[in-house]
Amino acid sequence: MEIILKKDVQNVGFKDDVVSVKAGYGRNFLIPQGHAQLATPSAKKVLAENLKQRAHKEAKVVNDAKALAETLKAIEIKISAKAGGEKLFGSITNIDIAEALAKGGQVIDRKFITSGIVKRTGKYTANVRLHRDVVIELAYEIVAEKA
Repeated sequence: MEIILKKDVQNVGFKDDVVSVKAGYGRNFLIPQGHAQLATPSAKKVLAENLKQRAHKEAKVVNDAKALAETLKAIEIKISAKAGGEKLFGSITNIDIAEALAKGGQVIDRKFITSGIVKRTGKYTANVRLHRDVVIELAYEIVAEKA
């Protein structure tokens, strides 16, 4: 079943992509939730026209995302957490990274950060998706809290 995505859907595609999904997934979840619409010939024509009109605006958005990527790379992120030796009491997730970025002056939504769950001190990297074409690796360090 071919559908046109109205929103970014993780592991399926980005907004305005024409993707093929299983019929049940499209019919029972994506379309009723408002995440997609059927890719009829007329809907494809409307989408092509909208994409053509939006092309020059998209270039500006990509440039803004690249500029934001450069500022994010310049930020040094240190997250302090309670630890016994090298092992953390708890874990560090993308939520903690988003909070550390917010303290550094850059607000990034946590769902655009992919880091995994970290349970030890040390240096790690996280992927941050600023745009469908701009994904950066962000280095961060986890240090033990001083008592």
